[in-house]
Amino acid sequence: MTSKRNYGQFCGLAAGLNVIGERWALLVVRELLIGPARFNELLANLPGLGPNLLSDRLRALTDHGVVEAAPVPGDGRGRQYRLTPRGEQLREPLLSLARWGMPFLTEEDATSGSARAAWGFLAVQAMIHGRPVPGVDEYYEFRVADEVFHIEVRDGAAATRRGPAAAVPALVVTTDAETFVRIGAEMRTPFEALLSGRLRIDGHHDAVQRCMEFMGLLDAPRRPAPPTVPARAGSA
Repeated sequence: MTSKRNYGQFCGLAAGLNVIGERWALLVVRELLIGPARFNELLANLPGLGPNLLSDRLRALTDHGVVEAAPVPGDGRGRQYRLTPRGEQLREPLLSLARWGMPFLTEEDATSGSARAAWGFLAVQAMIHGRPVPGVDEYYEFRVADEVFHIEVRDGAAATRRGPAAAVPALVVTTDAETFVRIGAEMRTPFEALLSGRLRIDGHHDAVQRCMEFMGLLDAPRRPAPPTVPARAGSA
C-alpha cells in the first residue's frame, strides 16, 4: 500500500485534507451523506472508481473515524457503510462546497457526465443552505426520476428528508436528474424547464413563489452561455 499524503503543516485545513483530500474520498462521503450503503452500491454509484481504490478509501476513512461498517437490518451477514457522528459533521461544509461548485458545471459535464436522481437530495440541501426560511409551515415535495424527497418547513426551520412528505405538500416538483441539476447550476431557469416539458410544478402560486425564493431560483438569472469560438478560415 502506498503511503498516504501528509502535508506536514500545523494547520487544521492541512490536517483535514490529510484525511479527506485523496481523490474520490469526498465523493464516497457524499454518497454516505445520502444514506448508508453496501460496498457494491457505492461501487455502482461511483462510476470510474475501481474496487481496490474504493476499499482503500473506505479503509482510510474508517481508520480516521469518519466512516464505520455496520450490520444491514434483516441481513445477518450483510455489511453496510455509514458516516459516524464525526463524518456527519462534513455535511455543512460539503453542501457549501457543492453550492460553490455548481457554477463551474458545463454543457460537457451535462452531456457526458453521469447524473443520479439521489444527488438531487443533496442538491436541494445545498441550494437552501443558509437562506432565509419561509414564514409558513408547509411541505415541498420533489420527485426526481425514481427518487422522492421533501423539505419540511416548520417553526422557522427547514429540514430535508428522503421519502414523501408526511402531510399533503404545498407543492410537488416532478423532473429528471439532469434538468434538476441544470436548474440548480443556473444553466436553465425553471420557466425554461416548464416550457420544455421536463419540469412540472403542482401547487398554489404562493407556495411555488415561496419555495422558488427559498431555493434561490428567483433572484438568480440564467447563467449566460459560454462564448463560441469562431471557426478558422478554410475549416470544414
